[in-house]
Amino acid sequence: MLLIVYHSRTDGSRQMATAAADAARDETRTVLKPAQDTGPDDLLAAGGYIFAAPENLAALSGVMKDFFDRCYYPVLGRIEGRAYAQMVCAGSDGQNAARQTARIAKGWRLKEVQQPLIVCTHAQTPEEILAEKTIPEEQLALCRDLGAAMGAGLQMGAF
Repeated sequence: MLLIVYHSRTDGSRQMATAAADAARDETRTVLKPAQDTGPDDLLAAGGYIFAAPENLAALSGVMKDFFDRCYYPVLGRIEGRAYAQMVCAGSDGQNAARQTARIAKGWRLKEVQQPLIVCTHAQTPEEILAEKTIPEEQLALCRDLGAAMGAGLQMGAF
């Protein structure tokens, strides 16, 4: 099973996660869950993960960080070697949010199977940053590709 955990305040990350989940479902059983509703048992039940979060103030969103904080120790040493990928919805560059997720995944000893997918909305003013996002189709296609690849890889036992 593929677990896709996401947080989204302005709908960008949710659109990305949903696109990945829709494509992954063609390949394997897939569960899409908001970070605030996801716990250790969800992680333990899955064979692989996609983490999708916004970049907030050049960092991983607080709700996504809370998910990792709540789940880190209960699953530590119990999910090693499982595959993961990540997606970041960013206003600038998203690199720091991606680094934070990668460091957490490294602590869990997860296996990164794709470089982070960062979608940049170029939102720079307070109004743009707080506005509902619409992720362009060409970016959603990349999210679907990531989801399909993760689903197929899990289904085939490639990771």
